[in-house]
Amino acid sequence: MKHEAIYNLHTNVKRIIEDDNGNITAYDANDNEVTITNWDAINTKATELETAEQTKITNKENNKASGKQKLIDLGLTEDEVNIIYGNN
Repeated sequence: MKHEAIYNLHTNVKRIIEDDNGNITAYDANDNEVTITNWDAINTKATELETAEQTKITNKENNKASGKQKLIDLGLTEDEVNIIYGNN
């Protein structure tokens, strides 16, 4: 997510290279190195992006469970619901 955070906060960055030691170098469209000065902002944005992604996954799981329960409440059997959801 750190790369995505850099792209979000530095719109001029078009390419990022990370070496085996975790050192990140960012480049613009002309292949000039872009200096990243505020790593705290990058780390904060990366955390926000990770949280948003996890929330999206959790919401999808919750909606699936809720939809499944609603179908059962309407009278379908769990086996029928599992077939609808492709869990056969």
